[in-house]
Amino acid sequence: MNVVAIVPAFNEERTVGRVVRALSEAGIPAVVIDDGSSDSTAAQARDAGATVLSLPVNLGVGGALRCGFRWALEAGYDVAVQVDADGQHDPAQVRALVDQLVARDADLAIGSRFAEGSGAYAVSRGRRAAMRLLEARVAAATGLRVHDPTSGFRAIRRPLLDRFAVDYPVEYLGDTVEAVIMAGRFGSTVIEVPVAMGEREHGAPSAGTLASLWYVARVLLAIRLMHRQRRRAVTLRDAEPLT
Repeated sequence: MNVVAIVPAFNEERTVGRVVRALSEAGIPAVVIDDGSSDSTAAQARDAGATVLSLPVNLGVGGALRCGFRWALEAGYDVAVQVDADGQHDPAQVRALVDQLVARDADLAIGSRFAEGSGAYAVSRGRRAAMRLLEARVAAATGLRVHDPTSGFRAIRRPLLDRFAVDYPVEYLGDTVEAVIMAGRFGSTVIEVPVAMGEREHGAPSAGTLASLWYVARVLLAIRLMHRQRRRAVTLRDAEPLT
């Protein structure tokens, strides 16, 4: 299968070049979606060998990924792998993620920090509680058991990739949690692959403990409202259990 890495990047000039070079060493071409950066992110990515798509304004991760998915399909790729530009995701594990996607005949493979065999990953008690709430919401909505629904390290193949290119969620956490729910309700096969994931190399998470819980509450409500609206327009198949 033809595989490409989609790397959304917003002001990641310090790390994006290393990520692109590491992907190249792993034999994976990269397209960096420069999400309205004000620094030299685009130049650093281009110098490292990536194809760069520069957005005139900041759309957020979901909007940048949707742009990347559309580019991937137009360029003839079968599989797109989401990789963060901040150094959290190990490009050397991309092949393992894709191999499992194919071997287990899945549509979406999620690199999981919490699946058995993934190793230790430090996370605050509050943020882990927030993740468990979202995990329960995914299970209730689709029947899928996903230990790490907020992981942004994922491999997607066609035909799910085609659907995401048209209607990928762009709201906060929608690009992770809502996308899993969409995949489940489309009847796609979703799997988790244990991965080792590092801390971001610079900066800080966008939300602390209290903010994370507040955001989760908003996301849970938004997911409920969005799916009520979508069910009026399209009939989705029942989700298949996680394998």
